[in-house]
Amino acid sequence: MVTLNEAASGGDMTRRRFMQLSTAAGAGALISSLPSLRAQSGKSPNDRLQVALVGLGMEGRVLLESLQVIQGIQLVAICDIWNYPLKYVQRKLKNESNLDVKAYENYEELLAAEKNLDAVIVATPDFWHAPITNACLKAGINVYCEKMMSNTVEGARSMVRTMKETGKLLQIGHQRRSNPRYLFALNRLMNEAKICGRVTAAQAQWNRAASPDLGWPKGKEIPPDVLKKYGYSDMNQFRNWRWFKALGGGPLSDLGAHQIDIFNWWFGVHPRAVMAAGGVDYYPNHEWFDNAMVIYEYPLPTGIVRAFYQVQTTTSAGGGYWEYFMGDQGSLKMSEDPRLSAIWREPNAPSWDNLISKNYIRPQEPTYAAPKADDAKVDARETPAAAVFDMPISFNKKIHQPHLENFFDSIRGKAKLNCPADEAFASEYAIMMANEAVTARRMLDLDPKDFIA
Repeated sequence: MVTLNEAASGGDMTRRRFMQLSTAAGAGALISSLPSLRAQSGKSPNDRLQVALVGLGMEGRVLLESLQVIQGIQLVAICDIWNYPLKYVQRKLKNESNLDVKAYENYEELLAAEKNLDAVIVATPDFWHAPITNACLKAGINVYCEKMMSNTVEGARSMVRTMKETGKLLQIGHQRRSNPRYLFALNRLMNEAKICGRVTAAQAQWNRAASPDLGWPKGKEIPPDVLKKYGYSDMNQFRNWRWFKALGGGPLSDLGAHQIDIFNWWFGVHPRAVMAAGGVDYYPNHEWFDNAMVIYEYPLPTGIVRAFYQVQTTTSAGGGYWEYFMGDQGSLKMSEDPRLSAIWREPNAPSWDNLISKNYIRPQEPTYAAPKADDAKVDARETPAAAVFDMPISFNKKIHQPHLENFFDSIRGKAKLNCPADEAFASEYAIMMANEAVTARRMLDLDPKDFIA
């Protein structure tokens, strides 16, 4: 069967076959329910990839949910320094999936004991990504590491070097790079149809409502000596590591990394400059700023494009999380949430009838009410409302599942990584420099050589 990922990327198929797949996916029929990790009885053990998961925080649990529905995967070990989630996940897998996994506190103990691993999934706090990933690669194991690659530029560079030295695969968890809707929008709408015309600006955001710091169950604390051993001063720092500069990269790394990566991926060039502003304005006990506004300059062949990004952790206003590419003929707004996605055609753009006939786009009814007689008198300086369209592409997998599947397919030699470490580094360097720009309070020129690990 041809997958929706193959449909989105092009491949050697007829348009009729592609449309059959697209229609089925939209109806939820293409991707059927998949067996759990334990439901592999029909396969030889040699057909399964032996996998370990390091880090059982929020992101680790999300990745575990995807691992449980991917065929051909045998989760054999889990690892976390906090015994509380470690034992909980171990029991849950046994009770719900009849899956026996070994539990380890230390990744070094895991690597010493588990000699048949094909892959390790790393979902720890950022400052542990480089040490764990490098150790796994040197042990001959392929790695899927969550973004950011590291909380430092040098840490991220070391991961690329180790990947190249060992010849093992290193996929970085910018999961939108494997999302069929994003692949279709980039390959078919932006690159083939050039639906925006000349891109002149871009914008993205991810805003979250104000929230208290994460706590922990009374009596379930990690002993102080164990916390110190692994780089934490106390439980508050362990639970809220994203807000501490020695451990993570703040909101631009936590949230902004997703959308700034889309800028870098879709434009296909490195930004030449960045300026930003932000501050510790709301949470006085945090080290990293709680909001930021960033402007990048991208030197596209057609001219300079400025891309604005904002992240707020004190309000959810602004219509969710999305990326918006604007041009002189049309605009494309993307999100992992299809309800937030849309396409607009400028009144002066050429006809899009051919794109409709190809089923690349679908006309949508305007969401605003028809104007009254007095309201119909548009100011001469105002552009008439643009026609609205959407994409006939959807999928009903878990958000991280396609990216993990691409990783596992690459291990089997059936695919190429959608986000290998060297490409991810170039994108993440731009994100790290936005943090630098906030501190510098000025525009920073970016050297093209620095994007190469």
